[in-house]
Amino acid sequence: MDIFARNVPGSTALLQRRTVAVAGCGGLGSNVAVALARAGVGHLILIDHDVVAPDNLNRQHFFRDDVGRPKVAALADHLRRIQPAIGLDLRERTLQPADVAALGAADLLVEAFDRAEAKRWLLEAWCREFPERWVIAASGLAGIGRSEEIRVRRSGRIIMCGDFASDQTEGLCAARVLLVAAMQANVAIECLVEEP
Repeated sequence: MDIFARNVPGSTALLQRRTVAVAGCGGLGSNVAVALARAGVGHLILIDHDVVAPDNLNRQHFFRDDVGRPKVAALADHLRRIQPAIGLDLRERTLQPADVAALGAADLLVEAFDRAEAKRWLLEAWCREFPERWVIAASGLAGIGRSEEIRVRRSGRIIMCGDFASDQTEGLCAARVLLVAAMQANVAIECLVEEP
C-alpha cells in the first residue's frame, strides 16, 4: 500500500530523506507531526515533557485512552499507525537552550511551545546554532473564527504562522489551532522540498 501515491510528484523521495524536530507535542506540535508524517517526512524528533490531560483532547491529536501517557509516546504510536516506516526519536524532557545543539540531525525545527518566553529563547538558540536552517514558529492562534487574520510572515530563516495578536486568555478552539498547525506543516514541507 502506497499512502503517498497522491503526493505532489517528486516530493515523497525528498521528504523521506528529511528530518524535522518538533519542539512541543501539544495542540500545534501533535497536529504538525501528523501532517508531516502523512506527507512522507522520513524522520521526526519529538520533544515534550508533558503527559496527555483531558483538557488537551479538544485540540491535540490524542484520544481518551492516551490520558496520563507521555505525549511523545502517545503521539509516536499514532504516527506509526499512519506511517509504519517513519523514524522517530522521542525525547521526553523539557527542552533547554543547552539542548538545542543536540538537534543537529534536524533539517528544520518546528516551534510549538505555549509560552512566549520559551518561544523566544528557542528561536534565538536555534538561529545561533543553525543559522542556515529553517525554523517554523507560531504566534497567535487563540479564539474562534477570524481565519482571514491568520497569515505567514517570513524573516530570513524564521517563518511565523498565526494572527500575531491573540493570546490564550481567549481560549483555544480546535479549528483555529489546527489551521495554524496546518500552515506550519505546509510551510515546513515547502522548505524541505525546495531546499537543495
